[in-house]
Amino acid sequence: MQSQLFDQANLEVQGERFALQNSQLLRVALGEDVLAVKGAMVAYQGQVRFDHEKSGVGRMLKKMVTSEDLPLMRVTGQGEVFFAQGAGYVYLVQLAGDGISVNGRNLLAFDASLQWDINRVKGAGMMTGGLFNTTVTGSGTVALCTVGHPVVLDCSQQPTYVDVQACVAWSSHLVPDVVSSMNVKSMLRGGSGEAFQYAFHGPGFVVVQPSEWQGTTSGQSGSSSGFLGDLLGG
Repeated sequence: MQSQLFDQANLEVQGERFALQNSQLLRVALGEDVLAVKGAMVAYQGQVRFDHEKSGVGRMLKKMVTSEDLPLMRVTGQGEVFFAQGAGYVYLVQLAGDGISVNGRNLLAFDASLQWDINRVKGAGMMTGGLFNTTVTGSGTVALCTVGHPVVLDCSQQPTYVDVQACVAWSSHLVPDVVSSMNVKSMLRGGSGEAFQYAFHGPGFVVVQPSEWQGTTSGQSGSSSGFLGDLLGG
């Protein structure tokens, strides 16, 4: 049988634990556990197990108070697992004792040895509905998934403003404010469509995708099923 389908570019990549099979598909070679967003697995080979990842008491209480959820699964075993999310573009971030704050919708997978938590964004009050991001810290690999090819902006030289729905991630040591571009004149005429932005200024970066998420204003979508799973021990 012959076909361009069997070209080398489409055959499984070998090598590192976290590797890009292509720009839209992540391959992870298991050994140590991996945490991934539920539903992100598209294929696997070998003896692999997928289990609901309990959040722990602290994170579970945050979910209940904020109505935010980051549904994760723990992937264990021996073999290779492929992850993707809506044909988005996958990027690997190597953490070396530092951290990154990620919109939950853009998080794909990360080393289970990394620490993670759900944090409220400073200045995100009642008008925004509350804004929450997932902070991942430690030493290991984080895989992000963006809608379209992103741009990485340096926030150290001048103030940087990013639409909250287009913001993918930022340096965890940056503390953004939430600002509004609305004014009375604009509101009376139906608004500008650009109500809230993150405001960054300081040494660090912010990742922006060329698309805005629709629906909830925060990084994760609320879900009561995650709470029930935690309460019942998965």
